[in-house]
Formats: sequence, C-alpha cells, structure tokens
Amino acid sequence: MKKYLFFIIIVGIAILLVGKSWFLKIPIKNSDSQGKNIICFGNSLTAGEGADSGLGFPELLQKEIERPVFNAGQSGETTAEALLRLQKDVLEKEPYLALVEFGANDFLKDVPKEETIKNLEEIIEKIQDKGAIVVLLEVRTGYAKDFKKLAKKYQLLLVPNLLQGILTNPELKADTVHPNDKGYEIIAKRILEEIKPYLK
Repeated sequence: MKKYLFFIIIVGIAILLVGKSWFLKIPIKNSDSQGKNIICFGNSLTAGEGADSGLGFPELLQKEIERPVFNAGQSGETTAEALLRLQKDVLEKEPYLALVEFGANDFLKDVPKEETIKNLEEIIEKIQDKGAIVVLLEVRTGYAKDFKKLAKKYQLLLVPNLLQGILTNPELKADTVHPNDKGYEIIAKRILEEIKPYLK
C-alpha cells in the first residue's frame, strides 16, 4: 500500500512538472531588437493579392502599429528567389521585426523540401544576424512540422496555419488561394496577437 501511494505521488509530481512546462514560452531571439521598422517579407499573400488596394495585412497592421511597416511582398516567389532580394528589401531597411511568409510557391512548384527549409534557414539566420526579431508565417502546405522545428531551433515567433478557416469560407476568399478584404482582416488580427507583446 505504501509503495502504491509513493508511486501515485511521484506520478502526480511528474504530471504537475510537465503541465507547468506547457505554459513556458520559448525565449525569442533579438527581443531587445534595436531596429526601427517592421518588414513584411513574403509572396502574394504578403503582397495582398485578392484584397482591394491598401487592405492587405501589412497595410492593416500599419493602422495598429506605431512603427513604420513595409510591404516587401512579391507574388509567385520561391524561397530561392526571396534570397536574391533579402539584402535590399529587408536587411537594408533597419528591421526591428521581419514577418517571413514563404514556402507555398516552393510546394506548388515541387521544390524539394530540403531545399526550401535550407533557404528558409538562410533567410532566418541573416535577419537574426541583423539583430531583428523573426516571425515565421506558416501556410498549411506540408511544412507544419518543419516550421515548428525552425521556431524552436532559431527561437523565433511562429504564426501557424495562417489561413485556417479562410479558404474554406467563400465569404472570406477572393479566389481559390487568396483571401478577400475580410480574410486579410482576420490574418492581420492573428499576426498582431502574436507580435503585440514584442512591440515597444
């Protein structure tokens, strides 16, 4: 009986300790960033395809954030193409925080996953070396587990499944792969919820 009680107590303590760890957040690298601007670096979703002019998520974020927000979105881009303009469109713009939204076009163009992840790692590393916070925006295209690993490895913010509930709702989408104005409002709110604690 005593052994059984001891076992129950040990298991109870273990559960409490594990449960406590669920509430601990991974420390975010460069949370003391000295940069000035918010850079939205991505493809068509960042560019605001499907939204009326000025109603993409970067523009909506600007209405809620005091820091300047730059829209560096280019439709149709892969991670390899993004690397070619990283210096000019992100690193030279004094980034405080960079929202990185790539991967969907790699998936659609059958780019090997290893290549996509390698390119994303290079993008992340270069932005973090510049002293900025990195926020990875995940569009559910088969990289969910990989993005979680990247978030843990590089201590960055992750907004998972950015389009959840949007592309399955005709009232929230402009076409089969892009949101409309209402859809972008939801995206902006999801992003803002994650980054707000890190906006000084």
